[in-house]
Amino acid sequence: MATKKATKVASTPKKSPAKRSPTKTVSPPAKYPRNALEKSLRIPKAILEQNAGKPCSLKESANFVGVGVAGPYQVEVSSGIKYGFLERPAQGLITVTDRAKKILRPQDPQDKLDGLRDAVLNAPVISDVYAHYRGENLPDKQFFHNALSDTFGVPSDKVGEFEEIFLESLKSAELMSELDGKTRILDVSRHSDSPNIHSSALKKLEKSVKVDASDTCFVMMPFAAPLGDYYAKIYKPAIEKAGLRPVRADADIFGTGKIIDQIWSGINSAKVLVAELTSRNPNVFYELGLAHALEKPVVLVSSNDSDIPFDLKHIRVIYYDMTDPFWGSKLMDKVSENILSAIEHPEEAILARKIKE
Repeated sequence: MATKKATKVASTPKKSPAKRSPTKTVSPPAKYPRNALEKSLRIPKAILEQNAGKPCSLKESANFVGVGVAGPYQVEVSSGIKYGFLERPAQGLITVTDRAKKILRPQDPQDKLDGLRDAVLNAPVISDVYAHYRGENLPDKQFFHNALSDTFGVPSDKVGEFEEIFLESLKSAELMSELDGKTRILDVSRHSDSPNIHSSALKKLEKSVKVDASDTCFVMMPFAAPLGDYYAKIYKPAIEKAGLRPVRADADIFGTGKIIDQIWSGINSAKVLVAELTSRNPNVFYELGLAHALEKPVVLVSSNDSDIPFDLKHIRVIYYDMTDPFWGSKLMDKVSENILSAIEHPEEAILARKIKE
């Protein structure tokens, strides 16, 4: 009997699952001007020169500049509005503001600089970053980028762009200087035409930082005049304005027993500390070492860069200039802000820290 050969059925090859393309993260629209100061004056300048500064449509203004109305031009218009160089008097129209006219057609030698500074001090995000670092050196690039992303909400993929715009704009407005490889942000907060930077910055911090009535701020500073006199005139009222109770060893906790034990207790119980580093007083640096060991946030202050040891230069330092007639009030304002900022962001004020990976 013949046997039947088994019929081999070809198996259908399995299809491999389709590969999904990775989802591309799209950053939200930037809140800050996407162009630096000087470029953002191009459209206002063209409207002044070719339309006598009268309101015009976007298409007309684009023709004045000689470009198309879409894409980069829309970004340039948006930047001009955010700096206060352009405004929309009616739907579909733009016009030049008094601030732009002050810069482009100054009637006084100071007009241009004042107008540029007002633009920086009012621009969204840029003004916040300026207020945060005024009177200080900018931190190293990685720390600065971390702060831009974590503190100011700049999307991580736009941090480099923001840094370039920020520095270029501050340079145009003469709000920065270069010193020994460091970028110092100049403090013009008491300029007669500038907005009240301190009040707005302090109000934002007060809303986000919780301070208890029993919280203390320990001040590490020389006791002898003239530096010792700053406690009552500057540091004590600044700390009280921030909502904390000021404590200084000689003034508040000196008594029976070992003074070093009381200093240790004062530092250990403090929520935040202030250190006046001018003159490199050895007692101050000893107390600073105790704060380091306890990983306490410290607000550093100095009248000059040379009194800051190299291993503390990564920490935020408030610099004050005694040739400035407003130096005392500026310093008081900054100390109040930096105390609350150190509580909210201790990574910027703790002496031992690591770069975020």
